[in-house]
Amino acid sequence: MITSSDLFSISNQKQFEKIALKIFRYQYENNAVYRDFCVHLKVEVQKVKTLQHIPFLPIQFFKTHEVVSNSNPVQATFTSSGTTGQTTSKHIVTDVSVYEESYLNGFSQFYGDIENYVVLALLPSYLEREGSSLIYMVNDLIKKTNNPESGFYLNNYKELTAKLIALDSDGKDVLLIGVTYALLDLIETQKFQLKNTIIMETGGMKGKRREMIREELHEQLCDGFGVNTIHSEYGMTELLSQGYSFGNGVFECPSWMQVLVRETEDALTYVSHGKTGGINVIDLANINSCSFIATQDLGKQHSNNSFEVLGRFDTSEIRGCNLMVV
Repeated sequence: MITSSDLFSISNQKQFEKIALKIFRYQYENNAVYRDFCVHLKVEVQKVKTLQHIPFLPIQFFKTHEVVSNSNPVQATFTSSGTTGQTTSKHIVTDVSVYEESYLNGFSQFYGDIENYVVLALLPSYLEREGSSLIYMVNDLIKKTNNPESGFYLNNYKELTAKLIALDSDGKDVLLIGVTYALLDLIETQKFQLKNTIIMETGGMKGKRREMIREELHEQLCDGFGVNTIHSEYGMTELLSQGYSFGNGVFECPSWMQVLVRETEDALTYVSHGKTGGINVIDLANINSCSFIATQDLGKQHSNNSFEVLGRFDTSEIRGCNLMVV
């Protein structure tokens, strides 16, 4: 059986592929929804020997089925945001410690020790509902800073403005993570010149503002906060891992997560680097649900395995994960 220590100690592609194939076989045997999907595709398990041969479960299944790979008690159920009348996704988590290890190790891999930061969170639309995996993660990161200055902000922009200016002036390393529309609201009330603060947008206008292309959005945010680049987080309810961008909308994955890009007209065929297609995500932290997910995001992958998100398939609903169009 694969353990979490196996997942989070992956250090090369060979290791990743070996563990991914083991998890594929495990989930085929133990996840009824995934097995039925594979059977429908007439997949012969013994012939699946590469990542490209693994079937990717359409993300919509998280709206209509319980996607789970064991019979252990449910510890958490994460739900997606949605407007009235929409069916929301449910991610059933039977071991929430794997999620905690994933986001802590992921943050550390990209940003270093969480205790070195003051984390400020501007996530009003997420705070106002239950079941958000993003709120679970950010709340724990805030606690792990062990800094009383860290915390959540709802609509109290004046208080947040004063805190940001004071912390940045003191030379503190600050991470401000915010939903896109709220970050734009904040810079309409105050123009900043921040020197020690990382601005990280999680995507999504939530119907509050018009959608805009990423270059326009990041230009406005850079100008409003006085920073050179805008960081981004690529995550969603159905994943227990996140990709991060240090700027320009180019994302990298932690070592236990990878992206493949499929043909838009043929879900079983992959495009070459630099070509646009549908984003498939391998998230090995999803060992207890499904690690192989065909998202509704459009993107392209670069030769170093970084990737860009270019939008969504026309027929899919607008969601809260990072949807900035390039």
